[in-house]
Amino acid sequence: MDRRSFIKLTAVSGTTAALASCGNPDVPLIRFVPDEDIVPGQAVYKPSVCPLCAAGCGLTVRVMAADAEVVRDGKSGVLQIMAAKKLEGSASHPINRGGLCARGQAAIQVTYHPDRITQPLRRMGNRGEGRYEAISWDDAIAQVVSKLDELAAAGRQSMLAFLTQSVHGHRAVLIGEFLRRYGAQGARTYQLFSDDVLRRANAISFGREQLPTFDLANARHVLSFGADFLGTWNAPVSHSRAYGEMRQGRSGIRGSLVQVETRMSQTGASADEWVPVRPGTDGVLALGIAHVIMREKLRPAAAGAATAAIDGWSGGLPAYSPEEVEKVTGVTVARVERLAREFADRAPAVAVIGGVPLAQTNGLFNALAVNALNALAGSVEQPGGMFFTPRMNVAAAAKLSAEAARATSLGDVTGGLRSDGQAPAQVAFIDGINPVFSTPRAWKVREALGNVPFIVSFGQFLDETSILADLILPDHSFLETWSEAVPEAGSLTAVVSAAPQVMAPLHQTRATPDVLLEISRQLAKPLEMPWQTFEELLTASFAALPATAEGVDAWSDAQEKGGWWGAVPAALQVTTPRPAAGRAPATAAPATPNATALSEARFDGDAAEYPFHFLPYPSNQFLDGSLAHLPWLQEMPDPLTSAMWSSWVEINPTTAARLGIAEGDVVEVASAHGTVRTAAYISPGIAPDVLAMPAGQGHTTFTRYASGRGENPVDLLSPLTEPVTGAVAWAATRVKLTRVGEEDGRLVLFAGGMREHVGHGR
Repeated sequence: MDRRSFIKLTAVSGTTAALASCGNPDVPLIRFVPDEDIVPGQAVYKPSVCPLCAAGCGLTVRVMAADAEVVRDGKSGVLQIMAAKKLEGSASHPINRGGLCARGQAAIQVTYHPDRITQPLRRMGNRGEGRYEAISWDDAIAQVVSKLDELAAAGRQSMLAFLTQSVHGHRAVLIGEFLRRYGAQGARTYQLFSDDVLRRANAISFGREQLPTFDLANARHVLSFGADFLGTWNAPVSHSRAYGEMRQGRSGIRGSLVQVETRMSQTGASADEWVPVRPGTDGVLALGIAHVIMREKLRPAAAGAATAAIDGWSGGLPAYSPEEVEKVTGVTVARVERLAREFADRAPAVAVIGGVPLAQTNGLFNALAVNALNALAGSVEQPGGMFFTPRMNVAAAAKLSAEAARATSLGDVTGGLRSDGQAPAQVAFIDGINPVFSTPRAWKVREALGNVPFIVSFGQFLDETSILADLILPDHSFLETWSEAVPEAGSLTAVVSAAPQVMAPLHQTRATPDVLLEISRQLAKPLEMPWQTFEELLTASFAALPATAEGVDAWSDAQEKGGWWGAVPAALQVTTPRPAAGRAPATAAPATPNATALSEARFDGDAAEYPFHFLPYPSNQFLDGSLAHLPWLQEMPDPLTSAMWSSWVEINPTTAARLGIAEGDVVEVASAHGTVRTAAYISPGIAPDVLAMPAGQGHTTFTRYASGRGENPVDLLSPLTEPVTGAVAWAATRVKLTRVGEEDGRLVLFAGGMREHVGHGR
């Protein structure tokens, strides 16, 4: 019997006993013998990579000896381990350079969460009941292999569906190669607040299908259209650091920020000027600014793909005179002209677009307009402007014999649960995604999943989607296995992050990439994957990268500091063929006749019945709701409202007064697709005809900290999409508002919600 299997019973009292028995003194305690050398009181610092958003910030993890509650061979007990104690930003990492947001700080709670799934589970009751029994890994993998063998024997490999989050990196390549060799379609990705529209626009304008990186530190003027780049959008830690340098890092120069949006974001609250604009008209304002710049010859009219994609550009954009722009956007003629002159005069200047303008049915037009404005200002690939981070092609670096099955955006998620676009999938793998919670109800994802005979989840927690699974194969936490990322933005140099496990696994979980490799070997017709372990893939990929200036090979360097950064050889870089404007990829919805022409945003709901535009937005605590299970984030006050542990809807003071609504009152927000009841929050930073609500709360199943708390604004959304990319137009729904009752305590404000400004009744 090896040391890991050996169990030693001991008599332990006090806090350790309470931990081991989950607070129940009647549960016998088991103390497991550690299988590593423990040095009490001595801290060790190890690198890692934050997994909570796509930015891929580098971490430094403080590790010390501690007692931990673990599961071994189906038994709960206590084990002394070298445990992660604190996360901080890695000072040497190019993305965050020592910084770390509050969400990153809370990532440590993923590992120690009391509601983690600790071992493989098999469904016992009806789907959705949450009744499971523990099974061994051997039995669990055998069940998956049996199902896949059945599909392969019938020649129905295409009926395997793999649903995952949008990922870039080695894990995505391994999944793609697994699916390609098996004969299935590529993985389907989905994110509620995705940036697929901007990636598509950048491919048309600049030939780079990725998010941009902004050199804010060297900019003198930033004109942002809806992008909350200091809060939740793109790489906020990187942006925040650079923004600080832009404001006060240069002697005698203080950069300026203008924020254009309909609801004040964290970035808008930091701006020198906040410009309210009618929903869906950001592109019109951008081209109005370009019109003035060209009319007054403040800049040479730029020639290139970005400007050529805009109808009327060569003629000076006559349809976008300040007078016409005022009619459409509500921004006055004088302000349009002043914004244009400031943007031209305060070089280097850069325009940014993200968030709400991209979440309209005309989101692609809005993005292309802002891209053209940047081209006019000479801001592309210039200091103080916008850049595209070089990215390593992981598949090429790993020397795959053929391209892995490429992941594609889901669009309508139910389409990802069909094979060949028609027959329902027979087996579905779900990895890091919760579409039952985060998709419009009209998509009927829960119903579509109900038609799939066998569902496998790799989730670490029960949520609204994983609770429908027949089999749960829980992944390690990021601290217990290899963590990696290939960030697409946030650095002017290429970054390939990878770090070994920080601590031994607490429970009987396994790394999902290694589970897929094990399944591939056990199939009746093995897939002959090029690697035996995920570590082998990482090793092969990093071996293709050049050594550091000090002569250290890339793989050794990465394990020491958590990644490699430098110049990627041209043969290993990701390239994007430039698509024709308005032409949709084969997997997307049909394109509009000309996506670069002026197009008005469409909104779901009759304006007479539903007079308000509805804006759900990524929560500063929970983003799209995937982080709502972390208690530190539940108790973190929202930076603008100070609300915590609750949901709310933001209402303009004029609107609230007209409807007789006071702060904290219970109101009903209804669309043609759903209804929610929540607390009113009176905010002057929102237009009178707009209501806004943070995403993240409203879970029915997502651990003790998030379940049954607050409301989910996604319940109100229409199924409208941006027609070229198929991305959810989450800002295209109209709603109505009704006061239901007086304040009932559901709005929780930090320190009682004390305010210094007028309009909150305090």
